[in-house]
Amino acid sequence: MKRLFLTAATVLAMISGGFAQKFAHVDTEYILGKIPAYQQAQTKLDTYSKQWQTEVETKFSELDQMYKKFQAEADILPAATKTKREDEIIAKEKEAKELQKKYFGTNGELAKKRQELIKPIQDNVYNALKAVATEGGYDYIFDKVTGDEEREESKGPLNRESSAYREKSSQKADGHRSREQPFGVKPL
Repeated sequence: MKRLFLTAATVLAMISGGFAQKFAHVDTEYILGKIPAYQQAQTKLDTYSKQWQTEVETKFSELDQMYKKFQAEADILPAATKTKREDEIIAKEKEAKELQKKYFGTNGELAKKRQELIKPIQDNVYNALKAVATEGGYDYIFDKVTGDEEREESKGPLNRESSAYREKSSQKADGHRSREQPFGVKPL
């Protein structure tokens, strides 16, 4: 019985060795950082972001001043004027939040600009990785930054909408790369 089990285990080990998968690691953040067009696009995005952030901060500053003025005068205002001012403050707050959403929301201007400026560059990198995977016979390409993987086309479908190639909302403020996530690999 032991001999049969040992033989079966040996045969299984030899068969599974024939199905070894070839994989590679890539750092897309490093690659993108070396592309001048990407750096220019990032600079443009930063400029838009700062400009819009200033505009939003101005709106919230105006709102804050209105609220402080209202609080200072609330005790001496007649009820009708008080209600009118409260409504004005609420309208101003709604306006400021809508402006913030317009610029920085999920489908806001910054997201649209990022899609317009960064997506074509990311697509070029994606296509180059796909070509390398096909040429080199790689089954998987792991992104060191995000911990995601890409399957070579003959082994399974590639999905351009995977988290490895979706827009990165922003780089970390401290400039450090994320650590590789060995168990958090997501199929592409």
